[in-house]
Amino acid sequence: QVQTVESGGGSVQAGGSLRLSCAASGYLYCIYDMSWYRQAPGKEREFVSVIVSDGSTNYADSVKGRFTISQNNAKNTVYLQMNSLKPEETAMYYCKTDPRGSYCHPRASTWGRGTQVTVSS
Repeated sequence: QVQTVESGGGSVQAGGSLRLSCAASGYLYCIYDMSWYRQAPGKEREFVSVIVSDGSTNYADSVKGRFTISQNNAKNTVYLQMNSLKPEETAMYYCKTDPRGSYCHPRASTWGRGTQVTVSS
């Protein structure tokens, strides 16, 4: 069973830091693009960051210079280091796995259930 599981959310004061983790499992012979999104109450889900299977990264303008995405050696776990957090970044943070590869199975993207980040002022 393929799945994507986030962890590491919590509560922090403005200016603080959190590190989120996201692990993909159940795929065979795959490499991954893995991305983070967030959704605040009453708002649409928005892109935060992505790390592509070749290691290249991209960030939303709002988090550039404060957030860093990285991956483990096996490239099935990604981390999102979030520094200088702001109250308006309070949201549920979701991870998405997009599998790639000629022999990859299954070729189905999965979303995690999310991890809550609360930033107090």
